[in-house]
Amino acid sequence: MTNQHQFLTASVIAGCLLIAGCQEKSAPADTAATSTAASSIAAAPAPTPADPALFISQPLVTDIYTADPSARVFNGKIYIYPSHDIETGVTTDGEGDKFDMKDYRVLSYDPATGATTDHGEALNLKDVPWASRQLWAPDAAEKDGKFFLYFPAKNKDGIFQMGVATSDSPTGPFKAEAEPIKGSFSIDPTVFKDDDGSHYMVFGGIWGGQLQRWASGSYVAEDKYPASNEPAYSPKIAKLSDDMLQFAEPPKDIQILDGAGVPLLGTDTNRRFFEGAWVHKFNGKYYLSYSTGDTHFIAYAIADNLYGPYTHKGIVLTPVFGWTNHHSIVQHNGKWYLFYHDSQLSGGQTHLRNVKVTELTHNDDGTINTIDTYLD
Repeated sequence: MTNQHQFLTASVIAGCLLIAGCQEKSAPADTAATSTAASSIAAAPAPTPADPALFISQPLVTDIYTADPSARVFNGKIYIYPSHDIETGVTTDGEGDKFDMKDYRVLSYDPATGATTDHGEALNLKDVPWASRQLWAPDAAEKDGKFFLYFPAKNKDGIFQMGVATSDSPTGPFKAEAEPIKGSFSIDPTVFKDDDGSHYMVFGGIWGGQLQRWASGSYVAEDKYPASNEPAYSPKIAKLSDDMLQFAEPPKDIQILDGAGVPLLGTDTNRRFFEGAWVHKFNGKYYLSYSTGDTHFIAYAIADNLYGPYTHKGIVLTPVFGWTNHHSIVQHNGKWYLFYHDSQLSGGQTHLRNVKVTELTHNDDGTINTIDTYLD
């Protein structure tokens, strides 16, 4: 890590802690404070972007803020389904309160030319009957010529559930189902299509994603985390129904083990699951990659079975410029690509991010070459 890299990372972390209260598990600011902050949005100075020369890749779009890129190949073309970051005026993190996204966009990307097309709005919060706020990281899937957009949002009681919306086109617009997926909870859905054509949703996220509130099997409005000698919370998996609109089974835990076959502990923060799971398949093996959250890595584990157990193997992506780290991995025309985000455009504001892409390489032994997004 270069001195410049260290300075950038330290500056962002310090700014988050002192200004935005990153990872602060306190209650959100009171209504008066939030209203005051919101009223001052128009007067806030424009963000100052970080120096482009510091990074291996540049933002795919620059006129809006995008994050949490789920990339998919449909009809031979790469489509990206990101979150759409906006400035809300919320100054405390609470349970991720600054991330108050209200719509989704669809992008397409051509690796041959590097061109990105913004296809506009795919779905808006006001058109999701059951949802109240926070359209967080989505994903998309296709079956029999129909396209499905899966997304988390808080319901009217402030509890995250998964929604699904459908379209005849990968670019939308998508029409949301009237109710969330039965038995769904938490955040960050990713949908994996296996070789037999079956689809599975992998999901979950602790802290603001509320996974820790489902430890008993039902929702409890209290944050309870594993003791120092207890396994970390696991991402969940459930097969989808034939119509792609519901779970075909109750969600199950995906176990992640260390090299000795022991479950990763909740205190193993450099390796344990936090949020942002993704699944891809390479040479007959299943790869589960995910964000470690407050330690800012994208880690990965490998298994012979989709349901696991998975064995931790290493790091896909080191910490990026900004606080959060979220990704997807996709193959197109024989090459593998890592889509990710950082906060280059906003100068490090963690809730105003931008989507990027770089090539990813699997080694002969199946491991993945770790990627550092900073130039030396």
